[in-house]
Amino acid sequence: MLTLTPVVANPAATRAIHQHQAATPGALARILNDDVNLAVWNRQLPAHIEDFATLLLSLNEPLAESLAFEMPDDEAEPDLHGLASRFSDLQGYEGFIADLSWLVRAFACLLGARRIGLRLRVLDKAMCPRFHVDHVPVRLITTYAGIGSQWLMEGAMDRRQLGKPDAEPQDNSLIGQIASGDVALLKGEKWHGNEGFGLIHRSPQLAAGERRLILTLDWLS
Repeated sequence: MLTLTPVVANPAATRAIHQHQAATPGALARILNDDVNLAVWNRQLPAHIEDFATLLLSLNEPLAESLAFEMPDDEAEPDLHGLASRFSDLQGYEGFIADLSWLVRAFACLLGARRIGLRLRVLDKAMCPRFHVDHVPVRLITTYAGIGSQWLMEGAMDRRQLGKPDAEPQDNSLIGQIASGDVALLKGEKWHGNEGFGLIHRSPQLAAGERRLILTLDWLS
């Protein structure tokens, strides 16, 4: 378990907020705790899925797909075989889709979500380069290939200054990084009781020619 202690206290904050990481899927359940706004499962991707994601990026083709769907009533994993179908002939595709389906089911079961929004994208630039908070209850993010998202320990930046480049911390020791393959749950501003404590995060800056394959899941209802 990794619990980070707040630094540079935000005068508007009166609660101790923590982030939690561990090497088992059970780490994700900590997002249900009132004092946790980030829960990360530090996982090692199976080799066949890692190889698929790396190969997909090497093709240098665009990918931006979105779905919104109701979860099956019979607790079965959703059928996502139409997703990224242009790459279905690549070795490892079936395992990749199975992993996506498992993550969707786990996300739904943990939160009691009935409707989920899914986005699968290849990115060649920082989509949200400034530190910000999400106005959602909770979001799952995992990067299958490329560098992961960055986040701040509570108190590392004055929330009143979000969106201002000169207010962002320059000390790298205050900036956390979600590793490629890790599964992260980020609590947002619309989680009941979490107003003012959504996780501060941003997309990483990418070098020329660098790309990411990223999945996000949103709890719609």
